[in-house]
Amino acid sequence: MSEQREAIALVYEGGTDAPSITAKGEGELAERIIQLAMDYEVPIYENADLASMLTRMELGDQIPEALYRTIAEIIAFAWHLKGKTPEGFVPPEHG
Repeated sequence: MSEQREAIALVYEGGTDAPSITAKGEGELAERIIQLAMDYEVPIYENADLASMLTRMELGDQIPEALYRTIAEIIAFAWHLKGKTPEGFVPPEHG
């Protein structure tokens, strides 16, 4: 028997301490969250272990400090996919 799919939506408003959980769900609700993300061209990152950790949290909770780096890398990658850069970001010089 396969496990139900889980989905978590995070929001990060610059200036807040950490990203927070804005939606979470399993099964049919997870599928609806994923479909909404696709409809609005929100990048989707799949990691069952991370989703399992985050589904234990409450809506509105900020991610724990232990996940800051992991989530920061995911957000940075999502921004890169959308052609965005954080204000004041200077890319490293190559060569």
